[in-house]
Amino acid sequence: MKYPIFVLLLLQLITQAAEKPNIILFFVDDMGWDDLGYRDPRYETPNLDKLATESIDFQQAYIPCPTCSPSRAALVTGQHPAKLQLVRHIPTSPKHGGDAYGRTNKEFNLWPKDPAQFPSRNWLPLEKQTYAEALRELGYYNLFVGKWHLGHEPYHPIHQGFHRQIGTTNWGNPKSYYPPYFRHNEVFADETERYLTDKLTDETVSFINDYQKEEPFMISLWYYSVHAPLQGRRDLVKHFRKKGFKGKEAHYAAMVTTMDESIGRIRKALHQRKISDDTVIIFLSDQGSLFENKPFRGGKKSDTLCEGGARVPLIIHWPKVIKPNQKSNEIVQSTDLFPTLVDIAGGSPKQFANLDGLSLLPTLKNNTPIQRKRPIFGYRAYQDLYASAREGSWKLLAYRSGKTELYNLSKDLGETTDISKEHPEITTRLAQQLRKWEGQVGVEKFSGIK
Repeated sequence: MKYPIFVLLLLQLITQAAEKPNIILFFVDDMGWDDLGYRDPRYETPNLDKLATESIDFQQAYIPCPTCSPSRAALVTGQHPAKLQLVRHIPTSPKHGGDAYGRTNKEFNLWPKDPAQFPSRNWLPLEKQTYAEALRELGYYNLFVGKWHLGHEPYHPIHQGFHRQIGTTNWGNPKSYYPPYFRHNEVFADETERYLTDKLTDETVSFINDYQKEEPFMISLWYYSVHAPLQGRRDLVKHFRKKGFKGKEAHYAAMVTTMDESIGRIRKALHQRKISDDTVIIFLSDQGSLFENKPFRGGKKSDTLCEGGARVPLIIHWPKVIKPNQKSNEIVQSTDLFPTLVDIAGGSPKQFANLDGLSLLPTLKNNTPIQRKRPIFGYRAYQDLYASAREGSWKLLAYRSGKTELYNLSKDLGETTDISKEHPEITTRLAQQLRKWEGQVGVEKFSGIK
């Protein structure tokens, strides 16, 4: 029996959609590399511990600009924040030009303590292509849930390729994790009791339970947690205090566990819909935490381009493709996720211009080495320490004042001993590569490399 051509095309589209997995991207805020139960048993993360045993767990994953807004810009565009001219968090307070609603008409901001006085953007320009726009072209329905922090209303997710947004505001953090959550905002205005992380999870689970469209979905759940204010869920704060945690650390541990419970609930919803085997799960953090990031140096507040601030958890789960219980020591950066998502969705990363990362799909399939042709670069514009270059075991730290430091991470994971004088040739080579890259992304006039 011969079918009309339009029927054949429809059947082809349905078949292609069925072959494309759903995708959930969990992006947690300010969670240190080691703040997982299987790395530090003080924390209770049974769902993430289980996910890691079923997935590939990247041991050396990095954020190119470890701070709120730039880390989000890099993830969603696949471009380095230095190239985007978004090298600091987007300030929303009146002293930085924001109004009572976190809005501004000024495109750039300056930071008083930044030695370079680098003008950083106050929003992600609409012309910058996002992974949501790329996946939309490939037949995906895109849901965004949670923290955006890439601009006020005209620049919100629904204007950047996402079909729907839930719980999104102009703010980088809530005023409280209990209602009312946000200043001058109507998001979840009717909620009177629910803890914010649980509220976002409720909405995500409802979406999964109710989803009836033919096309696959991608959910971007970008948590506000575990960002300050450090305010854990009350029952869990009590639990961790009984275990000996004190003060802010009890709240932080409670926030980590609540986020872990959220992931467990969402995975349960996938199982109940019988779509868990057809769903890719990606979990990562946007930078190191406020607390000690052992065994590393640095964190959110100081030496942020050191391992404690820039190295983050990254777990990727894809039951039909990725073998369980794998660890990868490949050096990866969050800019690699845009081309990886395109590859997973059946597209070609080569079709998208200006991407700074590489698709991880070959590594996901076979845990093969990544053929990266140059170092990965870190960059921020807050203080003297502003850039890093990582190649193999070698890591260069660069300062606006002209100082450079060199570390061999295979022997000195805590970056305690500068060996730049013992290895001048490596120091010079990495500094030259950093300087060349600065020219390529258009920030050479702010360089500290002479």
